[in-house]
Amino acid sequence: IKKMLKESENELKMARFGRGVETMYRTTYRTHTNLSSMADSKANLMLSVNAIVISIVVSNLLPKLQDAATVKLVIPTILLTATCLGSMVYATLATRPKVTEGKVTREAIKQRKANLLFFGNFYNMSLDEFQWGVNEMLKDPEFLYSSMSRDLYFLGIVLAKKYQYLSICYNIFMYGLILSVAAFAVSFFV
Repeated sequence: IKKMLKESENELKMARFGRGVETMYRTTYRTHTNLSSMADSKANLMLSVNAIVISIVVSNLLPKLQDAATVKLVIPTILLTATCLGSMVYATLATRPKVTEGKVTREAIKQRKANLLFFGNFYNMSLDEFQWGVNEMLKDPEFLYSSMSRDLYFLGIVLAKKYQYLSICYNIFMYGLILSVAAFAVSFFV
């Protein structure tokens, strides 16, 4: 009886551990997805704001720069336009997808080095090859969890790059806007 109780206790501990691990992966995936969505939203906001500013500058300010009275606004206008363009470049880089080969080999799956959880790794595989790889992963919990961990790691790498680009984008926008407004102020008072 003691042996049976101890075995059921061990099974209960393993079940809790399994649920805990699954909860951890689910929560981490959800967090990564939310952070990625937030980064994309921020990048889209910056693209929209900068596109509006550039369209206003091009439609209203550029035609007036040919007058002798407004020549002093050339440098501030160039600063503002360069700020918006630089900010847009980094916002675009933050949202630009990375294209991968899209095919995992059987050898990589057999060696447990493949990650079939990310679509970019299997979109060029045949359905049969993909299904075989998924079955191999499901047969081996260690392979499955290591694939999930690898997937989370690479999602984190992508998120870090997105947020790095966004940080540069916001810095260009903030400091460039300050410089542009200061240049406009100086040009009006000189």
